[in-house]
Amino acid sequence: MNLRVGHGYDLHVLAEGRRFVLGGIDIPHDRGLLGHSDADCLTHAICDALLGAAGLPDIGHFFPPNDETFRDIDSQELLRQVTTLIAEEGFSIVNVDSTVVAEAPPRIGQFREKMIATLARSMGIAPGQVGLKATTNEGVDATGRREAVAAYAVCLLQGKQA
Repeated sequence: MNLRVGHGYDLHVLAEGRRFVLGGIDIPHDRGLLGHSDADCLTHAICDALLGAAGLPDIGHFFPPNDETFRDIDSQELLRQVTTLIAEEGFSIVNVDSTVVAEAPPRIGQFREKMIATLARSMGIAPGQVGLKATTNEGVDATGRREAVAAYAVCLLQGKQA
């Protein structure tokens, strides 16, 4: 078997006047994540994990933050395009696992199943192939001070035999 592991990480600061989008879901919050797209750091971390496992450049290479085409774009569209890119390289997704790092609020537990379903749909895989956890940073650094939200993701891809 030709198996590949990928790792992704992303962080976006919280800012007033922005939607809070995580895992493709709008979450009620007094601030949102700041970025060129919808700033969905969870989806961006997953994109980078998938791209890395396939041996491709990172998300910024394919969707540059200075390209107006991607301003305020739904990151689920980026994830669908990344899934197509890795398929063109001969890879399929075995599973994705991720962790969101944020102080409460927001509590994402009530949105977990909907995020999993949304992410799975965007990648064309079953919800059972998507893991999602949340943790805090115990008051340490920008995430701990409620200034930012971060996400980590790992994935396993299966490819054609070399």
